[in-house]
Amino acid sequence: MARFADPQRLRRLIEGLDRFTATPGRGTTRLTYSAQFRQAADFLRAEMEAAGLGVREDEIGNVIGRLDGANPERAAVMVGSHFDSVPNGGRFDGPAGVVAGLEVAFLLRQHGLLPERPVEVIAMIEEEGTRFGGGLAASRILTGALDTARLGALPDDDGVTMAEAMTAYGLDPALAHRAVLEPGSLHAFLELHIEQGPVLEARGEDVGIVERIVGMAQVKATVRGQAGHAGTTPMNARRDALVGAVGALARLPDLARETGPDAVLTVGKLEVRPGGANVIPDLVTFTVDIRAPQEEAVRALVERTRSAIEAAGGNGLTVEIEEQLFVPPVPLSADLHATLSRHAAALGLKSRSMVSGAGHDAMIMAGFAPTGLVFVPSRGGISHAPEEWTDYEQLARGVDVLFAAVCELTLPPGLRP
Repeated sequence: MARFADPQRLRRLIEGLDRFTATPGRGTTRLTYSAQFRQAADFLRAEMEAAGLGVREDEIGNVIGRLDGANPERAAVMVGSHFDSVPNGGRFDGPAGVVAGLEVAFLLRQHGLLPERPVEVIAMIEEEGTRFGGGLAASRILTGALDTARLGALPDDDGVTMAEAMTAYGLDPALAHRAVLEPGSLHAFLELHIEQGPVLEARGEDVGIVERIVGMAQVKATVRGQAGHAGTTPMNARRDALVGAVGALARLPDLARETGPDAVLTVGKLEVRPGGANVIPDLVTFTVDIRAPQEEAVRALVERTRSAIEAAGGNGLTVEIEEQLFVPPVPLSADLHATLSRHAAALGLKSRSMVSGAGHDAMIMAGFAPTGLVFVPSRGGISHAPEEWTDYEQLARGVDVLFAAVCELTLPPGLRP
């Protein structure tokens, strides 16, 4: 069985990147534009340079390494993922794909291969949406799907907008539009990601080749009432925002079940203000994450969710609903799916075609350039937690598939290893 990727180098890169967390010993917390994010970006820049890439940080903070190749004017093959995290998450979600791209660059250099077209390795910002909501910000900006004029209207939980955070990070939000890619500038986009589910491990398979990604939407709701003293305000005189919110929240899981067996709904963030034990809440905000394989199911569940939340209004309460993200189900490139599957077989790996229940930058990039996505197993199916784990040997197998595909896309047959 041919082997290319170096598991020890992958381990060094993953563990090196994981040092930059705001919660040492309690998982990876690396929010976009934070101090830890800057440290991680500098680490990635140094590793890209060590792999022989020319490196730049674009106008929104993506770190991009480039090997020009013999014909730098041709459309590039881009490989990568994101390096932000959820709070107290794992070390592999996102970084595994960034490190995979880095390893591809190291392997090209190690084998003395000069591609005929450019190869780019990208580490993207704010895929998770943990800080500014919505998620997939880098890929949406790169492809023109997110208007950069809106960055001043995307606040974090402390009220700091994305534009303000960019300025503090050393970027100029007025130049963010320059990060948008030129049409036709990418020949292909390839991403590796941990599965974040149990299927590959349970079936003893090495890689998953993703054929499509489910549709997803994110909604933010705000319920406003009136604060008051917990001991002196009669029950029938209260405008308790939390009581109104809970009435809506209690209905949401059943709405997902009624929509269909594959529809899922998650309330992932809930904030109650003022937050005093003896104060009636006057403000509640929460997010609702909605996913389903069919676009009509996602849209139906969004509308049912909106109706349930709106019903919390009245009786002195007001409700605001903001749709932060909507992405329909996305088919990935059939040609790249076939290419990746063929290389997995040639490498003697057990693979399967899969549908991704998680959102990835690949689902946005697929509307801009032919896109392929490779999964590697997640131990126990655990993700978004400190216990998240993928064996480095398994990660190397996924990188082998990616490297073989990059070689096919950028090298003539006689020069491919």
